[in-house]
Amino acid sequence: MAEDTWIRFALASLATWRVTHLLAYEDGPADLIARLRIRVGHGFVGNLLDCFKCLSLWVAAPLALFVAWQPVAFVVAWLALSGGAILLQRLGREPVFIRETASSADGESDDVLLRPETSGGSEPVASGSGDSQDGDPRRNREHITVVR
Repeated sequence: MAEDTWIRFALASLATWRVTHLLAYEDGPADLIARLRIRVGHGFVGNLLDCFKCLSLWVAAPLALFVAWQPVAFVVAWLALSGGAILLQRLGREPVFIRETASSADGESDDVLLRPETSGGSEPVASGSGDSQDGDPRRNREHITVVR
């Protein structure tokens, strides 16, 4: 019986994470979730859909019935399922949001997403033949880094 409880808990944890992630971050099949977000607006439900941790509590509640029926065991399973979903969310990477940057006053793009890597000063590391004084050919190459 204890093995069955652990299997149910593991399945309910994965289901809690999946449904919460779908509602919080995805558009859903045929953009159903995106349309739902637009329809509910910025009220209680709209704010709930924006918060993974808050939403996981509500999603975990019915799934806790899959794990436990006694009142105290139900509450513990409910909170544990929400916690499990949050831990699973932390294991993954944070979603990357791409947004348009503002242009500078002179009309040139003020792109801060890509910049040359510097060697401590404000000037980019000089590109060269690859030979450096300390023998490391990588030290004098120019690198582009993505700023998150």
